[in-house]
Amino acid sequence: MALMCMPTEIPDVLLVHPDVFEDQRGFFMETFNAPRYAALGIDRAFVQDNYSHSRRHTLRGLHYQLRHPQAKLVSVVWGTVFDVAVDLRRGSPTFGRWVAQVLSDENRCQLFIPEGFAHGFCVLSDRADVTYKCTEVYRPEDECGLVWNDPTVGIEWAEGDKLLSPKDEALPRLDAIPAARLPRFARQ
Repeated sequence: MALMCMPTEIPDVLLVHPDVFEDQRGFFMETFNAPRYAALGIDRAFVQDNYSHSRRHTLRGLHYQLRHPQAKLVSVVWGTVFDVAVDLRRGSPTFGRWVAQVLSDENRCQLFIPEGFAHGFCVLSDRADVTYKCTEVYRPEDECGLVWNDPTVGIEWAEGDKLLSPKDEALPRLDAIPAARLPRFARQ
């Protein structure tokens, strides 16, 4: 399969199908190649890579940075996750809407989430190892978030209990976030 990229229901969020070369030994794939990804519309400079290991039902998110927004390219090395992006860009035609993709070590897809979106995921397998490239370094003082189960957003998470950090459990609903704490919509 050739490297290709497809828009999701929110066109700025892209589902990437990397080149995968398989044979009897296993497989090889490029997880990022700046010129090739730029040709697909992912023309960002990534400056930080993150790796998380989580167990079943762990829900991480929904996070964003306000003054130093991060675009992310998310991949699953092992396991399966339900990966979610919520458009928080004031003035965006898709403001408050969410999109999700199942990412796994089997489908080897990646999700590109541009700046101005809250991001989170829930682990569907016994464990999951997730990597993501970011266009800005993590700044704890700039981190913001949206509570995972906000009924006004209405994300349809998988059934079952969720394992969350106390910080993520205490995040606000979208209607409680002041406009000044939300990113502005700007076409890339």
